[in-house]
Amino acid sequence: MIQLAKISQIPEILTITDACRLAMEANGIHQWTTEYPSKKAFENDIERNELYVLHQYNDIVGCIVVSLFMDEEYRSIDWLTENDKNYYIHRLGVHPKYQGQGFAQRLMDFGENFARENNALSVRLDTFSQNKRNQKFYEQRGYTRLGDIFFPKQSEHPFHCYELVL
Repeated sequence: MIQLAKISQIPEILTITDACRLAMEANGIHQWTTEYPSKKAFENDIERNELYVLHQYNDIVGCIVVSLFMDEEYRSIDWLTENDKNYYIHRLGVHPKYQGQGFAQRLMDFGENFARENNALSVRLDTFSQNKRNQKFYEQRGYTRLGDIFFPKQSEHPFHCYELVL
């Protein structure tokens, strides 16, 4: 079941994202840091009713942010659709012990369907240029890679921006 996250769930969500960070680092992918994603980011997501959690096996196994807010970094991208009614996916994570079971697909299905139900033009996101697994994941879902942005506090490497026209 996917539902809006609660403030009381932030410690469990941070445990998931930290486990994801450690698993990525073990594979040489330095996408997330000890500072990102942060408790404050998740608090803001909850305040805006944009953070969702996936419950399975009596646990939270993953999370996703589905937001109408366009980060300033995205302004430089030549998107496929107008900057009008677009949803942005952020902080998608599935605890490593639950990866490979289709939970990321379910979370993305949820985000994309949410966007469709709310008459969005597209779904947009970014993923780390060094994370080939994520790039393949989004491309197999029909996302088009458009350009690069940088988050210098996270990495010297770019993040690829993707868009799915609905």
